[in-house]
Amino acid sequence: MARDDIFDIVAIGGGTAGLVTAAGSAGLGARVALIERDRLGGDCLWTGCVPSKALISSARVAHHFRHAAAHGLRGVRPEIEGADVLASVRDVRAEIEPHDDPERFRAMGVDVVEGSARFVSPHEVEVNGRRLRGRRFVIATGSRAAVPPIPGLEEAGYFTHAEAFDRDTIPGSLAVVGGGPIGVELAQAFRRLGADVTVVELLDRLMVREEPELAELLTDRLRNEGIRIRTGRIVTRVERAGDRRRVTIAPAGDATGAGADTAETFEVDEVLVAAGRAPNTEGLGLDVAGVAISKGWVTVDAKLRTSRRHIFAAGDVTGGFLFTHVADHEARTVVQNALFPVRANIDYGVIPWCTYTDPELAHVGLTEAEARERHGSAVSAHVYDIGNLDRAIAERAAVGRVKIVVGKGGSILGGHILAAGGGTMIAEIALAMKAGVKLGTLASLVHPYPTMSEGVKRTADAYRRSTLTGWRKSAVDLALKVGRSMPA
Repeated sequence: MARDDIFDIVAIGGGTAGLVTAAGSAGLGARVALIERDRLGGDCLWTGCVPSKALISSARVAHHFRHAAAHGLRGVRPEIEGADVLASVRDVRAEIEPHDDPERFRAMGVDVVEGSARFVSPHEVEVNGRRLRGRRFVIATGSRAAVPPIPGLEEAGYFTHAEAFDRDTIPGSLAVVGGGPIGVELAQAFRRLGADVTVVELLDRLMVREEPELAELLTDRLRNEGIRIRTGRIVTRVERAGDRRRVTIAPAGDATGAGADTAETFEVDEVLVAAGRAPNTEGLGLDVAGVAISKGWVTVDAKLRTSRRHIFAAGDVTGGFLFTHVADHEARTVVQNALFPVRANIDYGVIPWCTYTDPELAHVGLTEAEARERHGSAVSAHVYDIGNLDRAIAERAAVGRVKIVVGKGGSILGGHILAAGGGTMIAEIALAMKAGVKLGTLASLVHPYPTMSEGVKRTADAYRRSTLTGWRKSAVDLALKVGRSMPA
């Protein structure tokens, strides 16, 4: 084999995990190959984070136009041309695309190989007839939208987030199958852009991984915007009705739809499926490499090694936290463990995430229920209503809540924020958790006024007040008494 085809590390997949692995390894002087079958950038650039946030931004502007009266301005109904909105989304994507341009990585010294990789031995992959040998490999092939086996769905037609941004129309009416982050974000965006939206969720509430009271506040907000929400329901059939789709739903325990008296049927123009993720591991030849999988997901240990110790995996394909920032975090750990003798365990102790609805729903650590299950009676939860925050009132964005869960001595176990800018606000709590800073300390941190981040400080103030009991309250009372007796 030619020397040019022998590498220190071969990354399979050009999404976030593969790109960070390649750039980081090349920057350290390693010989790196990066294989991508489609386009560098992965789901985040092309069908996920970037275009969805651009669409959400357009939808937020349309919403502000309609509700300008709250700001003392005359509200107007914007003229929404779907083709123009979606073209602007693609313009944003095109502006960011050069960050992941193949030539940029080639300039770093990375051998960017276009095509589908397949293991032909534990130490070799083949791409379009070319064989590449690696001392280490990183599987970073990501995930895709999962499509449930709903009778009639394939025949009736549907789209997922992967197709949502390359269309030219906003549907007049839309059924969203799935009430997780992707479904909820797109449901609100399409509603604000003029669609009549119904969300169907199998479980008994939307956003089941989030703090229930904040998820319920967000659900109320979505309902107030006119989104029809049907929880505890399963889609039992989708069928064509001329140019439209007829959707039948039933209680979740009646998947067959046999209970006709409890089933509902409604018609929509289109169906958006947002019902989870599936791994991209088909055709990789993982059996030839001896890499173990579980339900298609690549299994890894704490060092992100697969069942073959020289083959690592990072990003969505491992089935863990399916977030771009986690893929980045995992790739950095892989670079260390694949190239150097001193290896580290991946740290998932503090992983923040955010659902980019309006208001944003952000999360780090444990929910109150999870904390009580693990830590028992030492747990307490402290809440501040964003509606009382001066900046939120000034912004006419006074919907939301901050909830911080603490354990013994005020150690922060989890933080949850529903607020405009919640995804930015959560970083303060995440940093405190990472650094071991207790909640009481955040109360003494000076925050600029007026800002949304004061919501975290006010929650910390609530915690401090809650500790003024027993001997602490007695000590404060004594200090006050002594102070009153002193001369002025």
